[in-house]
Amino acid sequence: MTMPRPIILTCGEPAGIGPELAPKALASGVPFVFLGDPRHLPDGTLWAEVTALGDSVPVGTLPVLRHDFPAPAVPGRPDPANAQAVIDVIARAVDLAQTGQAGGICTLPINKEALKRGAGFGFPGHTEYLAHLAGDVPVVMMLASTNVQPPCRVVPVTIHVAIADVPRLLTPALLEQAIRITDAALRRDFGLDAPRIAIAGLNPHAGENGVMGHEELDWIAPLVARLRDQGFALSGPLPADTMFHPGARARYDAALCAYHDQALIPIKTLDFAGGVNVTLGLPFVRTSPDHGTAFDIAGQGIADAESVIAALRMAFDMAGKR
Repeated sequence: MTMPRPIILTCGEPAGIGPELAPKALASGVPFVFLGDPRHLPDGTLWAEVTALGDSVPVGTLPVLRHDFPAPAVPGRPDPANAQAVIDVIARAVDLAQTGQAGGICTLPINKEALKRGAGFGFPGHTEYLAHLAGDVPVVMMLASTNVQPPCRVVPVTIHVAIADVPRLLTPALLEQAIRITDAALRRDFGLDAPRIAIAGLNPHAGENGVMGHEELDWIAPLVARLRDQGFALSGPLPADTMFHPGARARYDAALCAYHDQALIPIKTLDFAGGVNVTLGLPFVRTSPDHGTAFDIAGQGIADAESVIAALRMAFDMAGKR
């Protein structure tokens, strides 16, 4: 089997914890290249500039594909002058992945407010921007654990929207699209021949036969039945409060949840440090640590690299399966 090409680790917001996580990520053992401005790395970082992703560097040295930024980075204080460069790094990484020069992308966290104020960034986050760069393809966000068994993999079908808007936005078309994308990705990127997908209900107790809501009876259960007849291994709609204990997780490979917190509370409770954000549906591999820029601790050298290490390892494994 051909070894996957190196993973690109994008710099993310340079005023956050990304720059200090990059040298710590060498502990992953994964071949990767940091794409960003080496001036933003912590003092004392051993790094070497590379001009191609396959260039070798000494053991223990961070390989850097240089992307110069207009301004230095002050921990905890994002500079609007650097906003466009943060965006440009993401676009450059996608181009390298799309042209086959990189095995995939692992993105360090960005700050959406800083990008919007500094460069008019018009996307809710990384996921939507990556989908746009890939040709406006439909994607879903999956959070995957790395430290618990059975694994916890969750897909929020609606993401960053007000809870009051969820019943309107959670449509049969959106749920079916999420099921199809998740099934295909579990086969392609996780090596599962017959992935089992659990569907959470929208309402408490999955509606309890209409007593607590009608969406499950009106359209979720019929949709699940129709797709099951087409060969999908689906269960549900299920009460979300009983889906995430070990015995329940053993019965499925991924859980599709109606809204953000229904999905993210269980995985962050079960595997806070080891959760990985994976974008399903892209024509290239993309993972990310499941945390933000952490401006409050940036520059102190105390940021935990466990999630970015897990994200790099998952990206490399996924690239190998492709």
